[in-house]
Amino acid sequence: MSSLLTRLFNTFRIDLGPLRDSRDYRLLMGAGVVTMFGTFVSMVAVPYQIWRLTGSYVAVGAVSLAEFVPMVVCGLWGGAIADALDRRKIILLSEAGLTATSAMLLVNAMLPEPQLWVIYLVGAISMGLASLQRPSLEALIPQVVRHDQLASAAVLANFRWTFGAIVAPALGGLLVSVYSPVAAYALDTLSFLISLALLWRIRAVPPHEDAEPASLKAVAAGIRYAVSRPDLLGTYLVDIAAMVFAMSTALYPALAQLMGAPEATGLLYSAAAIGALVASLTSGWTTRFHRHGLGVIVAAGLWGLAVALAALLPEIWWVFALLALAGAADMISGIFRMTMWNQTIPNELRGRLAGIELLSYASGPMLGNARAGLMGQLGGPRFALGAGGMLCLGAVLALAGLLPRFRRYDARTSEHALLEKSRRETVPAAQTPA
Repeated sequence: MSSLLTRLFNTFRIDLGPLRDSRDYRLLMGAGVVTMFGTFVSMVAVPYQIWRLTGSYVAVGAVSLAEFVPMVVCGLWGGAIADALDRRKIILLSEAGLTATSAMLLVNAMLPEPQLWVIYLVGAISMGLASLQRPSLEALIPQVVRHDQLASAAVLANFRWTFGAIVAPALGGLLVSVYSPVAAYALDTLSFLISLALLWRIRAVPPHEDAEPASLKAVAAGIRYAVSRPDLLGTYLVDIAAMVFAMSTALYPALAQLMGAPEATGLLYSAAAIGALVASLTSGWTTRFHRHGLGVIVAAGLWGLAVALAALLPEIWWVFALLALAGAADMISGIFRMTMWNQTIPNELRGRLAGIELLSYASGPMLGNARAGLMGQLGGPRFALGAGGMLCLGAVLALAGLLPRFRRYDARTSEHALLEKSRRETVPAAQTPA
């Protein structure tokens, strides 16, 4: 019995190897935990503040539309500069800018009459800065973590997300309801300052000596590479479909009120993260699962199905449970997608491809919340939630049929994964993570 329990523990436990072996990865993770905590608090404060100012579903969903164009433009350009410049400098400058935008939201919330246009404008600027930064953060991971530990790093990165997403939304709901959005924005600003201090200690990461200068031509080269790989296209398209049709966090304030539990708004925001935490704590098996494309398809389909079922149930706790299940499925999908990206994309293209990845996993939720707001205005929050979940499931199944190379992807036989593994094994000792 004891040996069986030991085997089960070893099968599902998280591998902490990347944290143990790489100082720079520890700093990245620490900064990420702190920043995500503050960001998720603000994620609750912004829609809450807009809802209180306007009482409009469309106004809440419109935040995502305001952020969409900066995300697309800055995400692609951020990928180009991540391959051309020192990634550490890009990360630091962007983090300083994000600190300033959080402070702007704080000042606006302190006004006797907070301005709605300021929230939209600062949201757009903040998204632009985050999109410039994200490709450099993603591209830095394969440079500070060994190739054989990249799957474990993906698990840890997703676990970091859940850490901030579980407690922070509930705390954010408490702060805005008991105090005001001012307290939430103050906490977010403080989190950015702490994160900036941690990121400052990361070693410089100069670009490859043959790095292509940042330009539209460089961006186009990254897009051509992505299009040439059906396995990568599958990761982008399935995630976009899943998020556009089933992401519905903009509905949570109205849904909680409809169910007679407005105090549970923050709990609904935490549901997906709690499911993701359970999935991440038992995700050791994912490092030994190699059919990543199939894993993404199954997980994305389960995400849509759980969201659709949540719309049918009358009790808030059942809705919470299904949203948690959806979050667990999304976590597994994210682990497999990140592993595919980090194990198969060449370092000289990693930044630009990270910019494209950003478009896939960031544009989906933005458009999804805008879609949810419009459908909620037409048919109410339950209709928007249920119809979106079913559309997601149908889209994922259709893409699975249209992309056989993505569906059959296997890390043990993929030419791209094997080539990158070979390249990493020949990197001189001085360039390996410390």
